[in-house]
Amino acid sequence: MNQILQRRSLGRFALAGALLFSAAAVFVSPARAADEAPDALVKRISGDVLDTIRADKSIKAGDINKIMVLVDTKVMPNLNFQRMTASAVGPAWRQATPEQQKRLQDEFKILLVRTYAGALDQVTDQTVTVRPFRGSADEKEVLVRTEIKGNGDPVQLDYRLEKTPGEGAGWKIYNLNVLGVWLVDTYRTQFSQEINTKGIDGLIATLAARNKGNAKG
Repeated sequence: MNQILQRRSLGRFALAGALLFSAAAVFVSPARAADEAPDALVKRISGDVLDTIRADKSIKAGDINKIMVLVDTKVMPNLNFQRMTASAVGPAWRQATPEQQKRLQDEFKILLVRTYAGALDQVTDQTVTVRPFRGSADEKEVLVRTEIKGNGDPVQLDYRLEKTPGEGAGWKIYNLNVLGVWLVDTYRTQFSQEINTKGIDGLIATLAARNKGNAKG
């Protein structure tokens, strides 16, 4: 039982770390970011973010304001968050107005950060191992597999990335897999139930209410 609890706790930490995964990306020049291989990017930034969390007691303690600033300035540029949100919402995304799409992205981001912020206090001596990458430089979408090792069994944390062109070119994360469960797929199941019964506005209202409840908690 203790091993199961440790594994779940480490899994929550793994996802929290993934959400803050790009904390040190601000120090990377655009040219380097565009040329960097996806597995090299994951390895470098995963190590940097662990060091950042360990060094900042307020982030480690779950200071939401500091975490939100960190996410907005350093994490979001390395995610295709619109794709993540659209995939979680499903077919209804295409029928949503631009204002509804913006509200969905805003509330989804807050939900993710608030849900997993509490796990950051578990950051101690964990290490991240990136498994050998199998793929070619010509691929547009890749899977990078990693393991987080700490107390208890290692936790698998995988990233799906896409290569984006133009300004800000480089690899962007659009889905995460923790303990065999894809983040976007999990939320798509939940969101579809809300959309089927209450519509897009109903989903937005539900997310906003959940975020307010998490804030009070």
